[in-house]
Amino acid sequence: MDYLVTGGAGFIGSNIAEHLVGLGRRVRIFDNFSSGKRANVRAFADKVEIVEGDLRDPKAVAHAVNGVRFALHLGAMPSVIRSVEDPRTTTEANIIGTVNLLIAARDAGVQRVVFSSSSSVYGDTPTLPKREDMPPSPLSPYAVHKITGEYYCTIFRQLYGLETVSLRYFNVFGPRQDPQSQYAAVIPRFITAILQDQSPTIYGDGKQTRDFSHVENIIEANVLACQAPKEALGQAFNIACGGRVSLLDLVDTVNHILGKNIRPKFDPPRPGDILHSQADISKAEKLLGWKPRVGFREGIEKAVAWYQRQG
Repeated sequence: MDYLVTGGAGFIGSNIAEHLVGLGRRVRIFDNFSSGKRANVRAFADKVEIVEGDLRDPKAVAHAVNGVRFALHLGAMPSVIRSVEDPRTTTEANIIGTVNLLIAARDAGVQRVVFSSSSSVYGDTPTLPKREDMPPSPLSPYAVHKITGEYYCTIFRQLYGLETVSLRYFNVFGPRQDPQSQYAAVIPRFITAILQDQSPTIYGDGKQTRDFSHVENIIEANVLACQAPKEALGQAFNIACGGRVSLLDLVDTVNHILGKNIRPKFDPPRPGDILHSQADISKAEKLLGWKPRVGFREGIEKAVAWYQRQG
């Protein structure tokens, strides 16, 4: 088996799995379908092997990695807010689940594990753009989960020789991102609200900024991370576009694309959220040979078109 994609029925995981299938690769998806959806893999389910299981179950994880060359670890309980509400369950899934995967990968002779981390590890430190050599400053259990996963990847590289690469995603968006979940990300919520002539909700004043990146950029980063040279092993890389867009500008962009003028409504800020985020992506460019191909405006146009097709 060429690739294992944990969380392969989720938003990012299903997009990666479908891309790999399109390249003619053999793909196994491992998911417990707690947040991932069978509908996300329906279009290519006959071209992949689907293993239903939980990352907290060592036996299930060991079965999933058997015979795999590359393990792309996207399986997790996502959302900062969910981790604040339920730190115990999310910690078990995101930290213990990652350790289970690394142990199983080591024991099964997996060549490389690519770990999906997050820009949340930086916290709300004022320095921009964020560089990988900055000390982490997590503000939520979810951020702690991600930086802990990175540390485990580095240690497994150093102690056991398991090849690992960690990718820190900044505000990913694109097809299959669920706007209906109570933990939904901002872009699908804004797009679907404006499509329905409803005011999107902004938590805070809307001046907070994000480095939004379309999922196609994340797909390519994962593929390249599997091919990266030894100098990249055990390290973490920012994966983003290197820019900053405020939530107010995001609303304006979606309105402009749709030819509307729907104004947002404002609620108090949420615990664990950060004010500003922007990535320095030079390290990924140098060691992974990666650059974002889909910019913010193009990505939003693609996303709007996808949600329109979903009705």
